Amino acid sequence: MSINIRLEANEKKGAFHLEEDGMERGLMTFVWASTDKIIIDHTEVDPTSGGKGFGKMLVEAAVTTAREKGIKIIPLCPFAKKIIEKTPEFQDVL
Repeated sequence: MSINIRLEANEKKGAFHLEEDGMERGLMTFVWASTDKIIIDHTEVDPTSGGKGFGKMLVEAAVTTAREKGIKIIPLCPFAKKIIEKTPEFQDVL
C-alpha cells in the first residue's frame, strides 16, 4: 500500500489530497485567514477507506506544513478540531 499526501494551494485557499495506490481517498480543504493563518473547513475520507486513519493523516500533514511555514491553524472542521484537541503534540499550531 502506497500512501501519498499532496498539498495544492494558492493565495486564497488550498487542499491536502490523500492518495492510496494512486486513487484519491481523502481530502482536507482550507482557506487563508491571513498571511500566517489557515482555517481548516472540511475533511472527508472515502467511506470504503474508513478505519485506516486517513483523516488523522490529513490533519497531521496540515500540522507539519503549518510548522514548516510558521503559520497557525484554526480548525473549524469538527473532525480536525477533535483530532487536534485529542493530540497534545498538535496543539502548538493553534
